[in-house]
Amino acid sequence: MSYLLEDFCEDCSLSLANSEMPQEEIRRSMEKLLSETDFIEKYFSSEAEVGINVIHEDDKTGFQVLTHIYANGKESPPHDHGTSWAVYGQAVKHTDMTIWRRTDNGANENQAIVEPEKTFRLNPTMAGIFEIGKIHSIKFPDGARFLRVTGTNLNKITTRSYNRDECREG
Repeated sequence: MSYLLEDFCEDCSLSLANSEMPQEEIRRSMEKLLSETDFIEKYFSSEAEVGINVIHEDDKTGFQVLTHIYANGKESPPHDHGTSWAVYGQAVKHTDMTIWRRTDNGANENQAIVEPEKTFRLNPTMAGIFEIGKIHSIKFPDGARFLRVTGTNLNKITTRSYNRDECREG
């Protein structure tokens, strides 16, 4: 029996309502969803709309499910998702993830001194978690496509992105 987007969203809602570790359950459910060929074909095919697309927003908890469809590769600056967590899952190609450790005292919100804490690559069907406030960056090649679940609509909260020229490695 196929695991559908609707099943995944229901599982996310249940995890957020009932689990001590909902992000980990969401990560496992996401890997199951990303293993579904029909889901990949429907949301990540070559005909998929380029950009970041919200495909589900939960009325009760506020979590969002988004597709990221890119024609060209990109490297993000180090950033966080403010008071939200995020789970990323790879659909097509790969994404290199870096988690950054802040080494300054955090007094300046617009500048950070950081060092790489952990790097890893997400290949198709793999998912990774970024906890609340965790500074991270992503890098992916042309044609990469991934799924992201956030705890809330990131457009409604304060997030930080650090200019690489102002974000020094310590």
